[in-house]
Amino acid sequence: MAEPHAPELLRDHTTLRLGGAARHWVEATSEAELVAAVSAADAAGEPVLVLAGGSNLVVADEGFPGTVVKVATRGLVADAEPGDAPSCSGVTLTVAAGESWDTVVAHAVESGWVGIEALSGIPGSVGATPIQNVGAYGQEVSQTIARVRVWDRRLNGVRSFASADCGFSYRHSRFKADPGRHVVLDVTFQLPQGTLGAPVRFAELATRLGIGQGERAPIDAVREAVLALRRGKGMVLDAADHDTWSAGSFFTNPFLTPEQAAALPADAPRWPQPDGTLKTSAAWLIERAGFARGHGTGRVSLSTKHTLALTNRGGATASELVALAREVRDVVQARFGVRLVNEPVLVGLTL
Repeated sequence: MAEPHAPELLRDHTTLRLGGAARHWVEATSEAELVAAVSAADAAGEPVLVLAGGSNLVVADEGFPGTVVKVATRGLVADAEPGDAPSCSGVTLTVAAGESWDTVVAHAVESGWVGIEALSGIPGSVGATPIQNVGAYGQEVSQTIARVRVWDRRLNGVRSFASADCGFSYRHSRFKADPGRHVVLDVTFQLPQGTLGAPVRFAELATRLGIGQGERAPIDAVREAVLALRRGKGMVLDAADHDTWSAGSFFTNPFLTPEQAAALPADAPRWPQPDGTLKTSAAWLIERAGFARGHGTGRVSLSTKHTLALTNRGGATASELVALAREVRDVVQARFGVRLVNEPVLVGLTL
């Protein structure tokens, strides 16, 4: 008789190292296995959690009362070889959902494929990037995504969405707007070729590179500069550094009406947007509300390097982390009238 399999603990599959057991666990190493696992659970009326890198999840201590499907698909196909002469159309790169995002970025940089170098060091999988429209240091994946291919759980079929049909906006997409419906199978990117990265729009990165905003730098230098900046903020995974036991930035930067923005202190950041709103800094609001780096209870705290990250200092529970997030959100709202919104997905928890 086969030995019973110990329950799979989701804390072993999330960067926060939080979360109880999955009732059922399936690891899908091919697209066919992925579709079959999700379809079987749907047919049985079983709740499904699709998990890949686990870098954007906060899972309840009670675990997940259904089937967790681990996306472990692999594959990267390009229509050009590294070092090929530049083409006017660039390189078309299709990547399986389960591939490590930073591995793909490193490969693109080494190959002279431009447009995702400022997204270096972001943990998680390729399939998660279009859902959240992952972005950092002036780049977003929506700028280079050509197509997202998904399994539509409502229609029981494979669908392809061109970038223009993905509803991309700041940390948002049609996939996030209809949570759980679309299981990403692969993502196709259109990347220019060259030795220089895309124009650097983010002031902090430009300063690090010693260039002006809007200027360009060697693509490998951009990657190294971004990695250095992220390490300084505890945003590059390191098992020995509890500041990286996080889900990255926990709150998104708020978008405010002109009236809301006018009510903030005069020195609050305000970045005008095309739709007439103004974006401000969640980190600025948190710090001005009285929260310092390292604020917390011992087992959970704000990062000692970056107030936007909530961290597990070891032995924490998900409920403790959410309590800290709630404290930060509520104090910021009381102080400034701005309600912060969590960026990570909460599973079995509410803020």
